[in-house]
Amino acid sequence: MNPPHAHRPASQAALPAQPFSPPGRAPGSLEFLRGFLRHPARVGSVIPSSHHLEQRLVAQARLAEARSVVELGPGTGGTTAAFLRALPATAQLLAIELDPHFHRHLRASLDDARLHLALGSAEQLAAHVAERWMPAPDAIVSGIPFSTMPPEVSDRVAAAVAGALRPGGRFVAYQVRAHVADFVAPYLGRPQMSWELLNVPPVRVFTWVKPGG
Repeated sequence: MNPPHAHRPASQAALPAQPFSPPGRAPGSLEFLRGFLRHPARVGSVIPSSHHLEQRLVAQARLAEARSVVELGPGTGGTTAAFLRALPATAQLLAIELDPHFHRHLRASLDDARLHLALGSAEQLAAHVAERWMPAPDAIVSGIPFSTMPPEVSDRVAAAVAGALRPGGRFVAYQVRAHVADFVAPYLGRPQMSWELLNVPPVRVFTWVKPGG
């Protein structure tokens, strides 16, 4: 995920484009459903995240004060757009997406100089950050479903998150099931967990703070 605008200076930040959506339908909801049908093991839900969940993620990750943020599994970009609205004008957001269809949708629907898009696996998180000369992330937010990935992949993603995050940085994962805690705890300790019930389906929101900050 590396569109032509990915390397524009952060000082030229623009508001993300908001694609038209019919009344009652979340932006990108049809594309999200198609993604679920293509790869149900990679997509944690059949519809995008709710506004309530987006705002909980923004608060838990403390995005209003972050300068370098990574999103794992942005899907159709609803959470990505919410993060861009919350981030400071000089911040950078790297969204790493494995699905090429979602990647193309993100490139077509989001236009913000602070946004970098990467097509690839969260396992290569550190390489994607380094390639774009971004500082160590203050926050990493993940919607990828740890419960349906092969255990060895989940472990490598957890290790990549812990290794890339700056000391004192926050890792926030929203999940239907609790498997993510088993994979991340060996690297970052036990998380804080809360429920976001105003989402379909309701999800657990896990938050870790990397020691040493």
